[in-house]
Amino acid sequence: MASQRILVVFGTRPEAIKLFPVVRALAERPGIQIRTCVTAQHRGLLDQVLDVAGIVPDHDLNIMEPNQSLDRLLARLVTGVGGVLDVEPIDRVIVQGDTATALAGALASYYRKIPVAHVEAGLRSGDIYHPWPEEVNRRMIAPIADYHFAPTETAAEALRREGITHGVHVTGNTVIDALHATLARIADTPSMTRALDAIRPRIAERKVVLVTTHRRENFGDGMQQIASAIARIAQRDDVAVLFPVHPNPSVVSVMDAMLGGCDNVIRVDPLDYPTFVSALSLSHIVLTDSGGVQEEAPALGKPVLVMRETTERPEGVAAGTARLVGARTDQIVAGVMDLLDHPETYLAMSRAHNPFGDGKSAARIADLLS
Repeated sequence: MASQRILVVFGTRPEAIKLFPVVRALAERPGIQIRTCVTAQHRGLLDQVLDVAGIVPDHDLNIMEPNQSLDRLLARLVTGVGGVLDVEPIDRVIVQGDTATALAGALASYYRKIPVAHVEAGLRSGDIYHPWPEEVNRRMIAPIADYHFAPTETAAEALRREGITHGVHVTGNTVIDALHATLARIADTPSMTRALDAIRPRIAERKVVLVTTHRRENFGDGMQQIASAIARIAQRDDVAVLFPVHPNPSVVSVMDAMLGGCDNVIRVDPLDYPTFVSALSLSHIVLTDSGGVQEEAPALGKPVLVMRETTERPEGVAAGTARLVGARTDQIVAGVMDLLDHPETYLAMSRAHNPFGDGKSAARIADLLS
């Protein structure tokens, strides 16, 4: 049987986290040759995950430039991935999620009539500006792909409503695979998370509120509202706020200006993935506008307050593991205080069923593709 050459395209830290289990699973299947192409849409954050996962990319486009517009970024990504496809004999391309890299990988493949498999397909918020531009990115990938690996039945049904019925498979979300694999590595090698050693004394005997924020739609007033909420939450003596600050200047400048005098806010550089997983395990509440954290935190029994108006992961809200609080100071503070002051509310969220997978999603995807 002739071997199948598959190119896995990714460029951001979340994509790398969710795709390294797929790369590993496919590498174990006979008759498949795996090639990887990274765009480095997130250079430093991406490299952290590549190092942990032990992936040395076959192609590194290093495409990111400071402050480039979305249309310029997409154009450079499409031509970059297209250049790889012009020199590599590839039978199939895999993209993940909703990034500019994912859309570019799908478009470059389509222009060359190369089949595309979409990991984490079918997520929909229903609002093309929330999350922006991710909601439209993933909607545009859907008609191009011939394999749609939906993390939940809700995501699969969203595809069917759009007339996409062929090649739709509910696999679970590969982020749970990555989480389980990383927890196992931490258990074997605790030194992987030594970066937290300096932080542990500052959070001892306190309830940790772990914060992540970086969404474009929250830049400006939304980010200021989030910073104001963090400052108010940190006034409690029984709370420590742990905040790995995203390097985007639109985030850093606001947090520097508004949280500079808050001793109870522990601002750190972005954590590598094992350290972040360990921090997630130590947390009491998770406050985020991220997508992947909405899936990871429930797997560890951590209630998630989502600082967005909508979510493309409504399963978490329906299951009770997540709650939308928006990017408004009063709503964010009220949500955190409710969980801190009402044990019954906290237990209901922390014990809710995680709807996002069982840690075997990558194996299902590899079986389908092989």
